[in-house]
Amino acid sequence: MSRASQAVDRLLEIMTRLRGPGGCPWDREQTLETLRPYVLEETYEVLEAIDSGDPRAHREELGDLLLQIVFQAHLAAEEGRFDFADVADAISDKLVSRHPHVFAGVEVKDADAVLRQWAELKRKENLAKGGGQSVLEGVPREMPALARAERLTEKASRIGFDWPDASGARAKLAEELGELDEAIATGDRERIEDELGDLLFSAANLARKLGVPPEEALRRALGRFVTRFRHIEDALSRRGLRPGEATLEEMDRLWEEAKGLSAEGPRKP
Repeated sequence: MSRASQAVDRLLEIMTRLRGPGGCPWDREQTLETLRPYVLEETYEVLEAIDSGDPRAHREELGDLLLQIVFQAHLAAEEGRFDFADVADAISDKLVSRHPHVFAGVEVKDADAVLRQWAELKRKENLAKGGGQSVLEGVPREMPALARAERLTEKASRIGFDWPDASGARAKLAEELGELDEAIATGDRERIEDELGDLLFSAANLARKLGVPPEEALRRALGRFVTRFRHIEDALSRRGLRPGEATLEEMDRLWEEAKGLSAEGPRKP
């Protein structure tokens, strides 16, 4: 037995003990519903670990995410629906069927052809399961909105519904900004919300055309904002002041000072 197999078996045995008689009271109380927030939380912690560049943190956070998969599979097994082996077999079967150019001798020209083939195979699988025929199928509604916008436009692009290059998407962004300005002038809250949504959607689409994941770009911008705002707080604290006690001009100056401490940064919101 390989080291990986031994490690997985050990994890599965630990999960069984935690859920079994005499196990952990907290683990025994959990349901698929109560575990939902932990799946998202652990996913975001994996992303933070990747950003940190710390391999130890990355390894630990991947383990926490794996626990959520093992935990849910164990709950499903208790209900007689499926178990961890079924989960592993399902993804293995999917990988083989979605890569006929690797496992079945099908020839593909390049990575773009692989993506088109993947999309077509996924569409056929969805139809076989009784799903819809839309090319937009399979994008979870619970995804963060910017990431979902990126995925939806990516799927649409696979059938040619896309700008030839980033310049078209950039022009659309400018158009949407103008329409937002018009909506703001009317004071119509619903119209403003609609136009602001269109602007954000266009920004996500432009990010995709530029090869920049919009969710990641915004996360990095938020990180820089937090760092710089804390610089303002620390600088004011050394003077015995709180942010609310400083003038806007003072905080503006400290913001610019914080920007000078880093190579790049977002503009003030």
